[in-house]
Amino acid sequence: MKMAQGIFLGIISQFLFGLLYLFSLWLQPLNGTDVFAWRMVMMVFGLFLIIFPTVGCRSLSKLVNETLGKDKKRWMLFLLGTLDAGSQFWLFMWAPVNGEGVNIAMGYFLFPLVMALLGRIWLKETLSTIQIIALCIAACGVAHELWHNQTFSWSSLWVCLVYPYYYLSRKAMKIPALQGITLDVCFIAIPCLIYLLIQEQQLSFVISESQYWYLLPALGLVSAIGLSANLKSNQQIPVSVFAVLSYLEPTLLFLIAIFWLNTQVSPSDYFTYVPIWASLILLGVNVLMKKRY
Repeated sequence: MKMAQGIFLGIISQFLFGLLYLFSLWLQPLNGTDVFAWRMVMMVFGLFLIIFPTVGCRSLSKLVNETLGKDKKRWMLFLLGTLDAGSQFWLFMWAPVNGEGVNIAMGYFLFPLVMALLGRIWLKETLSTIQIIALCIAACGVAHELWHNQTFSWSSLWVCLVYPYYYLSRKAMKIPALQGITLDVCFIAIPCLIYLLIQEQQLSFVISESQYWYLLPALGLVSAIGLSANLKSNQQIPVSVFAVLSYLEPTLLFLIAIFWLNTQVSPSDYFTYVPIWASLILLGVNVLMKKRY
């Protein structure tokens, strides 16, 4: 039951993340940084709307006073994760309107592979033979990308190499998903609110345009539901299974970049993506076989 719930939450979160990617387009002419700032501020309200009827605000106090307490090391690890998450949230909203759509998709294609490897090394989770083969197939796509471009985009590397720390550290520290992301966003929202308050012309513009009255609250609510569901899924299922589900998001991002943003992809790029997709299918079949037997 716990595994099924975790998989369901993971799938829901991936589709919501794909939807979030489009908000950078819908909220134009706001730039990526503006959208990120509004997203963080609105997310605070969205998360508290979820917390009040579910776990209650006392659970947030318990996280601060008991789970983290006066342990300076745990607070340092937690705040490093907060900075990590904040940088990823900004990049996610900035990339679509700055020509980094396909590169971000590439970063999220590589993210599950890094998660699976670090889950094996850090959390000592075992990998099956099929999972190892799938990782090797995906590595072929990665090797082609490196050979073709001689380097990876900085945005791809930032996603795939830095973001796993957030998920794995939260899982290792056993931070409650909803309370953890709420505390993260409260910290991140402080500089974002200051940024918005000094943008007087932008505030006037947003207030004067009626579409922002529903798009911005929707941005906060979708973000809150998607992230809390994703972190809850991460806690309920093995890292290797979570890694498989994480491929849904970059698949959606890639399709959006190609068909919505009209980003050009050369035939050579498919030598990168096809092995990654093949590894996704193989890992998916492996999960289904385990569930069946």
